[in-house]
Amino acid sequence: MIPSTSPSDRIPAANIPAVNLRKSAAAPTDPDGDSLSTEKAEQLGAALAGQPEIRPEVVARGLALASDPNYPSTSVIRSVASQILASPDLTEDQS
Repeated sequence: MIPSTSPSDRIPAANIPAVNLRKSAAAPTDPDGDSLSTEKAEQLGAALAGQPEIRPEVVARGLALASDPNYPSTSVIRSVASQILASPDLTEDQS
């Protein structure tokens, strides 16, 4: 059985870093100019909220493809199958 909490005797108190929870959550910027901006996430959320949950044209395309006996093509099926066969089996012991 795995305990729901870690025993406190295993973690030395001196190794716990101090965290200032009152610091502002400023977005870190790396040398490449990448940064985290919640503004972009909010814009994306607003754009997604404006989209319909079900798009009839996409449903119609899916129904058409599902009824086509030649979709996906044999070449696509063979290509996907060969990629699956060529990929490593991650369940095997890699040691």
